[in-house]
Amino acid sequence: MDITGINSAVETLMYSANTMFILLGAIMVLAMHAGFAFLEVGTVRHKNQVNALVKIITDFGVSTIAYFFVGYQVAYGVDFFASAADLTQNNGYELVKFFFLLTFAAAIPAIVSGGIAERAKFYPILAASALTVAFVYPFFEGVIWNGNHGFQAWLESNYGAGFHDFAGSVVVHGVGGWIAFAAVALLGARKGRYRDGKVIAFAPSNIPFLALGAWILAVGWFGFNVMSAQTLDGISGLVAVNSLMAMVGGTVVAMLVGRNDPGFIHNGPLAGLVAVCAGSDVMHPIGSLFVGGVAGALFVWVFTLAQNKAPKFDDVLGVWPLHGLCGAWGGIACGIFGTETLGGLGGVSLMSQLIGTAAGIGVALAGGFVIYGTLKVVSGIRLSEEQEYNGADLSIHKIGSTSHD
Repeated sequence: MDITGINSAVETLMYSANTMFILLGAIMVLAMHAGFAFLEVGTVRHKNQVNALVKIITDFGVSTIAYFFVGYQVAYGVDFFASAADLTQNNGYELVKFFFLLTFAAAIPAIVSGGIAERAKFYPILAASALTVAFVYPFFEGVIWNGNHGFQAWLESNYGAGFHDFAGSVVVHGVGGWIAFAAVALLGARKGRYRDGKVIAFAPSNIPFLALGAWILAVGWFGFNVMSAQTLDGISGLVAVNSLMAMVGGTVVAMLVGRNDPGFIHNGPLAGLVAVCAGSDVMHPIGSLFVGGVAGALFVWVFTLAQNKAPKFDDVLGVWPLHGLCGAWGGIACGIFGTETLGGLGGVSLMSQLIGTAAGIGVALAGGFVIYGTLKVVSGIRLSEEQEYNGADLSIHKIGSTSHD
């Protein structure tokens, strides 16, 4: 075989390997949606378990359509109105890259779902999911990950580095969490949640399901973070170990601060993983352990405070503190622990991290309030009091999770 033939064979192998690599990442992150589903199923009351399952899978369906036809073009300027022959060049790598990035985009409605559980209408919320995945999320995604609108170039010229968010602490989790903040605020608290100024606790319906959801999410997260390299030659064991250390940091601190509460313990590793996404490729493992620990404490403290001191803000799964606040902490922490002074690889700017994080929060809040606020006026976003009392399962889907419901 001549040198041209060898180069061609090597190139084909490289493209096929990269396609397989990112496909495996897409599958792992797709599996995380089962984690979102079971985390919600285990947390909500029995009369809302079917609705939790249905929301996650239908949200993924409408998100795929919205991202395929609109969102991906908004973010990357790429559409799929081409022949199949064009789309399958380089072993179809660009198609699989879309699949991988779609699983990130579809996490936005999955995050919101946990905050608005037990009292939201079905079809208006599906419409909101489609709109956020078509316009709000990909707008910020494109700004940060594709350099759209000159924001990253401006940060680099003024502060020496762009906003660094390797796997989406802010781009995905922060945006999802702050959109959820808007949705939860507009929706109002569940009936019976507060009486005479006191919190009436709705205990999780199924701790094993809650734990299963947390485990599925934690395992899939290593695809979420490590495969964000998107090519084999970009893979780094540092990302994997940083993810691991942040996960256990969040677990242990949530156990201590949350006084052995199983709900806090199983959300602790998720808080740590949310926070480590941004700097997982530049931080030292010891720094990641600390970042994850802070996130675990932040989730427990803020969730408890919000539940007891904000009677109208009823965030069922605590998705705003878990994804919104821990995501923001992750964005900022990258600018601290990613520096060479604290053992990181450098190439980050704390000021850029602060500005980029604030920008993500601003875009999410504006988009969330506009979309959910408009739907609240146009169609309403909340079940009637009777429907909420009967439960979303029977009111929307006409069937309960068990035969005796």
